[in-house]
Amino acid sequence: MSVTPVEGLETAQDSLAGFTVGVTATRRREEFCALLERRGARVVSAPAIRLVPLEEDTDLLAATRDALAGPIDDVVITTGVGFRGWMAAAEGWGLSADLADHLAKSRLLTRGPKARGAVRAAGLNDHWTPATESCQEVKQYLLAQKLSGRRIAVQLHGEPLTDFVADLRHAGAEVIEIPVYRWLPYRDPSLLRRLVTQTITGAVDAVAFTSAPAVHAMLRSARADGLEESLLAAFSGGVVAACVGPVTAEPLTSRGVHTLQPERARLGALARALARHLPEYGVTRIVAGGHHLEIRGHAVVVDGELKPLPPAPMAVLKRLADKPGHVVPRADLRMVLPGGPTRDSAEHAVEMAVTRLRRALGPTGIVETVVKRGYRLACQRPLP
Repeated sequence: MSVTPVEGLETAQDSLAGFTVGVTATRRREEFCALLERRGARVVSAPAIRLVPLEEDTDLLAATRDALAGPIDDVVITTGVGFRGWMAAAEGWGLSADLADHLAKSRLLTRGPKARGAVRAAGLNDHWTPATESCQEVKQYLLAQKLSGRRIAVQLHGEPLTDFVADLRHAGAEVIEIPVYRWLPYRDPSLLRRLVTQTITGAVDAVAFTSAPAVHAMLRSARADGLEESLLAAFSGGVVAACVGPVTAEPLTSRGVHTLQPERARLGALARALARHLPEYGVTRIVAGGHHLEIRGHAVVVDGELKPLPPAPMAVLKRLADKPGHVVPRADLRMVLPGGPTRDSAEHAVEMAVTRLRRALGPTGIVETVVKRGYRLACQRPLP
């Protein structure tokens, strides 16, 4: 069925108007939320983690001193922000000159253009960058060479690179892990717990992750409340798990969850991927009462006009849209109402939800009452 273009939206395929996206990011959170809101999304911000200040990180200081104890043959630099932080922390400890001297004599393998740019900004020369911007390709590059006796420093990016480091050590290399930034749980855990509940109940259409530690933090939060399996089921059902790249996605993909990933691991690319995916797969399009309807996450587009809906009317509309033109009994509608009304109030709650739905839709004739049976969308003919 054809649908009238949505007024005020970029295009039907490039707008998040009517959708709710949970954001777990801490670093660059405001920037990412703005990218989504600019496309019309309603954003639920629930920071999952926080960074340990580098100047207070005794593990980083110990690893840096270990690296400086002898010549370094190769340095794997995984992130630009991590490399800059490492150099800044070394300056605070009075080790910057020694570290820069060691790095200048090493082969610097940068995982992507941001890491490469940080190296060059520090006045150092990068040796090689993989086309795929992946740690896996960096590892294969190193393993193709003789590693026995080589000292290799690997800058971590928030999570241990367990397999990466193990494979290099198995090949004979001495590997120094540089934990340039570590993550701790966010100070206010209630925000993430609320997002877990919203994900399970379908109150959000997608959750965006920009780091693997944030994924682990959300899974831990759900596990603490006995909700981990419910959370994974939600991600395997109607809620999109959007991850900035394969490293971020791994904690979910290893559990069998399909994730949405952009072609490039960038915040802008992740926002664009969501803007393409949700309107294509998260929209129900029907014609009822002669009007074109686009049912989105928390809104409906009626003849091109976006109309946000409260939870109860939206739940009723989505249930009616499951079988357009068919009568849906009041008892079925009662089951989908949020909050679970009591038996005595159920009939009234359904009537109120339908009344509010009709008022929000505006044009008459979209929702029909079938006396003593229930309600239906006024489609020209029932769809199978």
